[in-house]
Amino acid sequence: MSFDNLDTLYRQVIMDHYKNPRNRGSFDEESLTIDMNNPTCGDRIQLHLLVDDDIVKDAKFEGEGCSISLSSASMMTQAVKGKSTKEALKMSETFSDMMLGKEVDTSDMELGDIEALQGVAKFPARIKCATLSWKAMEKGIDKE
Repeated sequence: MSFDNLDTLYRQVIMDHYKNPRNRGSFDEESLTIDMNNPTCGDRIQLHLLVDDDIVKDAKFEGEGCSISLSSASMMTQAVKGKSTKEALKMSETFSDMMLGKEVDTSDMELGDIEALQGVAKFPARIKCATLSWKAMEKGIDKE
């Protein structure tokens, strides 16, 4: 597949998560709730995590922001469900490295749609948008 076709596919995946976010909302039961914002552009995320016995049982988010920020939150909540907190943190570290343009080893994890965000690394001003929900997840797990 050519670079242009791959870039188009990635844009479609990002826009699909933006227009049809997965795991948008909150829980009826008590959950770990983390509020974070990006004052640079106004993105705001409220992440809700259900963590039990060091496993992320479920994750949802609410908030406002750009397509990168909200699609990343949608992808992240999908990716961390069912993972141990250690696996979720490792995935977040890998994602952060990917956003910084570093070579990443993903042989021990399945990134799925998250790979569509790798092009954000070319736009330094958008990296904070992409990593906002991931930083919220890290903060929440640290609280736990």
